Amino acid sequence: MEKIYAGTAGWSYKDWIGSFYPKGQSKDFDMLEFYSAYFNCIEVNSTYYTYVNPKIVEGWINKVEDREDFIFTIKLHQDFTHKKNYTKDQIKSVQYNLEILQKAERLGGLLLQFPYSFKLDKENANHVKNLLEIFSGYDKFVEVKHNSWFIERFFEFIMRSRSSLCAIDQPVLGEAIEFNPVCAGDNLYIRFHGRNKKAWVKSINNFGKSQSYEQQSERYDYFYSPGELTEIEQKVKEVLDAVKKVFVIFNNHPHGDAVANALELLNMLIGRPKVNIPDTTLKAYPRLSKISLN
Repeated sequence: MEKIYAGTAGWSYKDWIGSFYPKGQSKDFDMLEFYSAYFNCIEVNSTYYTYVNPKIVEGWINKVEDREDFIFTIKLHQDFTHKKNYTKDQIKSVQYNLEILQKAERLGGLLLQFPYSFKLDKENANHVKNLLEIFSGYDKFVEVKHNSWFIERFFEFIMRSRSSLCAIDQPVLGEAIEFNPVCAGDNLYIRFHGRNKKAWVKSINNFGKSQSYEQQSERYDYFYSPGELTEIEQKVKEVLDAVKKVFVIFNNHPHGDAVANALELLNMLIGRPKVNIPDTTLKAYPRLSKISLN
C-alpha cells in the first residue's frame, strides 16, 4: 500500500453527487475532505487552466490534514505544454505552489501532458528538455501521446532527468501510443481515459467548436469492466517491483465512473482486501459490494 497511489483526475464534479458525494449536503460539506477519506491521491487538473492562488493550495493541505499519506499531483498549465509560451512570472507561480506542497510533504509530482499533435522532432525534444530543467527540483511525469516518442533513447533521457514516463489508456487512433506501462524512471504514472472510441472520434471532429460540459466530457464516458481491470492489473504488476511508486489515476469521470473503477483497481493492486466505499457508491455501483468493508 505504501507504494500504490490511487485516485481520480479532479474531484469537484456535480454529477458525482448521488454516486459518490452524498445528496443533501450541509453548507460545511467539503468535497476534497470527503474524497480524502477513500483515496490517498488526487490529480489536480485546475492548474492546467489557471494559475492557482497559493492560499487555495494551503487550503487543500488543511482539508486533508487527517490523512498523513495523502498527496497531490499537479497538472502543469497548458501555457507550458500546449501553447509553448510562458513567462518567468508564470514559472515562479507554478514553482511557488509546488514548494508549498513539497514542504508540507504533500507533493506527489508534476504532470506534463502534451497533446497528440506533439510529435518527436528536434524542436519538441528541446522543449521537453527545457521544461524538465525548469522544474528539476520535483518528481515529474511526462505524458506524450504520439508513438514517435516510444523509443529507447527517449526513455533513457526521461530516466536521467528525475522524471518518469506516464502510461495512458485511451482509444488507439491514428499513431497514438497503446497502453503499455514502461519502467522509465523511479515511478510509474498511469492515466485512464476510458475506451469510448466512438465518442473520442466525435470529439476530435468537434475540436475547436463550442460545446457544453456534457459534450466535452462524452469521450470520457466509459466504465471499465472487471475483465478489463484484470487485464490492466496484470500489466501493472509486471513492472510493479521495478518502481518506487505507482500512481493510478482515472479520468473517466462522467457520473462517478472514475471513483468506482479507481476503488476496484486499488483493491486488485493491494492484494484484494476489503476497501472503504461510501454507501452512495455502493448503491450506484452494486458490483463493488464484493470488495466493500461495509
